[in-house]
Amino acid sequence: MKMNAIFLYRVAHLLHLYKIPVLPLVIKYLIFLIFNSVVPYSCKIGPGSKFAYGAIGVVLHSRCKIGKRVIIGQGVTIGRQLDPEGVPEIGDNVYISAGARVLGGIQVGDNVIIGANAVVVKDVPSNSIVAGVPAKVIKSVDVDIYQLLKNVY
Repeated sequence: MKMNAIFLYRVAHLLHLYKIPVLPLVIKYLIFLIFNSVVPYSCKIGPGSKFAYGAIGVVLHSRCKIGKRVIIGQGVTIGRQLDPEGVPEIGDNVYISAGARVLGGIQVGDNVIIGANAVVVKDVPSNSIVAGVPAKVIKSVDVDIYQLLKNVY
């Protein structure tokens, strides 16, 4: 197993679940120092999910929920808007391209591609590709997105 941001997050998250003090915070700061990313141990990231390019510049809200088999590109922000309660939930089989922003109390469905530098502030239906500022559905898909994104997963 490689020493990367998702591995360090998983260790910190496990320690957090077992209520072991201090160590999760140390690992969070280690992720920040090495990868220039904020990946809180309290967020939930599903199995099989990973960061592209070593998670450079990724910022995740401490309460965000990320499903299974999600790839998060570099420079991605998943966080809230001005509403303190609104935190994104990302479904399964999602590819979040470089520089995308997913903001507010929204839900991103399953089998979704979010285009590079998109700003997602509204719910995204399953089986779709979104892009733009603000992000809009530009295409619906009827196959697994990882078939479209060859050699990515």
